[in-house]
Amino acid sequence: MRFVTRTFLLSFLPFALLLTSSFWAIQRLAVSSVREELRSSLRRTQISMARAQSNSELQNSRFLKVIGDNAPLKAGLQLMLSDPKSGDARRTVEDQLRELCEALGFDFLLASNPEDGPMAGVMRVGEQLVAMDIARIRPPQRGFYTVSGLTYQVTSVEVDQGDENLGILSVGERLEFSEFSTPAALARNGRVVKSSVLGVPAADLESALQGCGRQSECEIRLAGQTYLSLPIESIYFGDGYLLRSLQNVDSATGPVQSILRNVFVVAGLGALLAALVLSVVSSRSIVQPIAVVIEKLREGARTSVLPEFSTNVTAIHEIRELMESFNRAAAVIHDGEENLHRAYVEFVESLANALDARDGYTAGHSRRVSEGSCAVAAALDVTPHQLEEIRVAALLHDIGKIGIGDIVLQKPGKLTIEEFALIKQHPTIGRRILEGVRGFHAYLPVVELHHENWDGTGYPRGLAEEAVPLFARIVHVVDAYDAMTSDRPYRPGMTHDQTVKILEKFAGSQFDPVVVRVFVALQMQKLETLESEPALECVEEVPV
Repeated sequence: MRFVTRTFLLSFLPFALLLTSSFWAIQRLAVSSVREELRSSLRRTQISMARAQSNSELQNSRFLKVIGDNAPLKAGLQLMLSDPKSGDARRTVEDQLRELCEALGFDFLLASNPEDGPMAGVMRVGEQLVAMDIARIRPPQRGFYTVSGLTYQVTSVEVDQGDENLGILSVGERLEFSEFSTPAALARNGRVVKSSVLGVPAADLESALQGCGRQSECEIRLAGQTYLSLPIESIYFGDGYLLRSLQNVDSATGPVQSILRNVFVVAGLGALLAALVLSVVSSRSIVQPIAVVIEKLREGARTSVLPEFSTNVTAIHEIRELMESFNRAAAVIHDGEENLHRAYVEFVESLANALDARDGYTAGHSRRVSEGSCAVAAALDVTPHQLEEIRVAALLHDIGKIGIGDIVLQKPGKLTIEEFALIKQHPTIGRRILEGVRGFHAYLPVVELHHENWDGTGYPRGLAEEAVPLFARIVHVVDAYDAMTSDRPYRPGMTHDQTVKILEKFAGSQFDPVVVRVFVALQMQKLETLESEPALECVEEVPV
């Protein structure tokens, strides 16, 4: 071999090997980073799903506990326990369950005896609620249950009458994979019963997943694509059920690998110096935007705030598409949070309407207290966020009266000492009802403390002056005004002037004097401008 050739080879090969190894290392680092981020994304998604599942079960359990206190339902269950073959008793229980399903939107409700033997139930078929075939359908108390090609999520609670267990009430909601942000597959005893992986037959998915078993992580091939699969182990789905989330690895790493190969070909055709320079520039142009993506994702994992990527940091089309995809996903999640907030608000209004409906004399009380409290809060220059907070809290201020019997709550005459002591428990009952519901913690001070007096003589804690939160002091004044001006079975409502005199008389002892002064001024202004201007209302679209 000629010296010139050997010199050329000895000069070129090291740089060529360095170039090749550098691009190989860059490619491995990029793909590894993307794969690791995919794993992290799947784990975060699973944590969110587990949290949502836990909150859903907790909320359903609370609904079931309230449902379990339904007197006609308990009476029907007692009758069925005493005479299991009574058709009238079974139909009575089915009618109660059907009304509850229609009111709460459940897909089925099943009442079982204390030994978990089905007694009566209703199930949604199309748009109708029909009696359940309890001889054929036996869902578990908790987890997933599949029947007629449909999969339901089941939660149960015991129904007690004093110390006696009357049975078990089970609720089922249809499993909707559209709620999951990533593709998923639900299997039972190794057979796929439901899947959201587009374009892949269930039989192919089932065959691919058989090699995974119950491993914490595995890679499978579907339709010529590589998928990363993780089992969701933090949620109980029932005996034999396993839910696995999947992520397409090829679709995530393909654009990056394609870019790396193109850059390598261009760099390999250049001179040694040009190849070295181009390799450095190209590697930086690839690694830097990916590093930005990874760093922002890690920051989002630390702060629990979804990052927003600027596509101006790179000119590479595929990486910009990746960033835009992340931005679109973040926007979808944000919209989902706003929809959840609107559902919370609608739920609050439904609770308030349900409470007011118990007594015709108090119909609209919660709404009027909410509107009046908003007007006072707005006059005190609170923020829009705080205005929405007091609006919802005022709607819920008497939610604890759900736990007070109608005999006491609607008594036409004067209450006894024991009955009034029972009424005084409704703020504490209200707090216990709401404190376990995620997203309602901001309303607890108003619900619990709206009967605290300025001089410390109120209940349930006996707090005084500014130790009572401002919003609770506002609701206290507006609540008292509406109660005094409303008709009651035992007395007609007072006039505006009479009520204002009472508020001013007890300002500084029972009521916050500043709040009374602002409220009275607003009422006077309202009376003067009632014919020409609408009343001040709360903002309903401010996120909580």
